[in-house]
Amino acid sequence: MDTFAARGYNNAPLQEIADRAGLTQAGVLHYFRTKAQLLTSVLELRDQSDIEQLGPDRPQGLAFLHHLVDTAHRNAEREGIVRLYAVLSAESVTDDHPAQVYFRDRYTGLRAFVADALREATGLPEDDDRIAHAANALIAVMDGLQVQWLLSPDAVDMATSTELVLNSLLATLTPDRSSTAK
Repeated sequence: MDTFAARGYNNAPLQEIADRAGLTQAGVLHYFRTKAQLLTSVLELRDQSDIEQLGPDRPQGLAFLHHLVDTAHRNAEREGIVRLYAVLSAESVTDDHPAQVYFRDRYTGLRAFVADALREATGLPEDDDRIAHAANALIAVMDGLQVQWLLSPDAVDMATSTELVLNSLLATLTPDRSSTAK
């Protein structure tokens, strides 16, 4: 995880990964047939740890939106994981990157979860296009804040900024209500 986070996929030497794991390159390839499979496993491990934080049931509506703010707060304690995600998600847009399908699918699922939570929190109908746009915006803000935080951690509070944007989106989507994420 640390090697992929520091160097990206293409520049992460398998020998360095093996050394960090206390294995030979052949030992690493015994457990993971290819470097690409190792990368996918690392990303799945990251997701699994986040899913375990949710417990047996995924929160709904405002509770899920609160979870996003909590995740931003927790990410400030996990620089390596944040760096891994930021580097590999950006790198995955290149041709034939082994994590491209993973990130495409992850964003598709995340957009659906966030859109469902916004719809549940606001009571807006499924055909209101603003929900999808708001979900895209919230995810983009969170990803962008991670990059800014990695470059200047003392200048960026990811949780506070995420909560501000979330509250603004909720207020924009439901101006007649006083319900916000706080």
